[in-house]
Amino acid sequence: MSVIQTVGLIREYQMGNATLKALRGVDITVHQGDFIALMGASGSGKSTLLSLIGLLDRATSGKYYLEDVEVSSLTRDELAAIRGRRIGFVFQNFNLLPRFSAWENVALPLAYRKGEFGPEEQYKRAMNSLSRVGLDRRAGHQPMELSGGERQRVAIARALVTSPAVILADEPTGNLDSTTGNEIMNLLNELHAEGKTIVMVTHDPSIARHASRICVMRDGILTEGESAHVAA
Repeated sequence: MSVIQTVGLIREYQMGNATLKALRGVDITVHQGDFIALMGASGSGKSTLLSLIGLLDRATSGKYYLEDVEVSSLTRDELAAIRGRRIGFVFQNFNLLPRFSAWENVALPLAYRKGEFGPEEQYKRAMNSLSRVGLDRRAGHQPMELSGGERQRVAIARALVTSPAVILADEPTGNLDSTTGNEIMNLLNELHAEGKTIVMVTHDPSIARHASRICVMRDGILTEGESAHVAA
């Protein structure tokens, strides 16, 4: 079953009188249970592609199917609703609210879905998600009281709390030392082994090799399907 499929995805930006072609007709299919690493030089289009897949941006043209639903023409509110339910994000800079505890940060995607989850259910689901990443005992701590690796684990717990169809990770080890980065990758490997679908942007070939497939972006064009055991 395909979770993500793009057909001829083009993204252009107008820069004064010039047109910047960030994506030049990208076709990619991500199946349920895939672990894909997107690699490429700065400006190659990998982060642009991740933003489009994550419904944070719209393509200039082309089609995008998420779980067989063509989402390219949906309204902003419809996209936000799908994004909040079916996509989990993990960012390089963690993107945690500093005055919120770990469990409150994890519960945020549920809190945004007004009327669906009461306070007790939000807390229960957040704690279950924190337990999954080994941080339930740190649930009451604010981000500044946590290490970098713990903050990223909170971010992963937040990505998991809605049981999304796909987890999108943008340089998830970029702000971590190598030992902590390996711990985070081991966690992502565990999630993949459980059947989670993961698409990860990274510039580090050693991190990319944790994935089952490496896709390389060059000048807005995707080269898909390299083995993760071949150097990118």
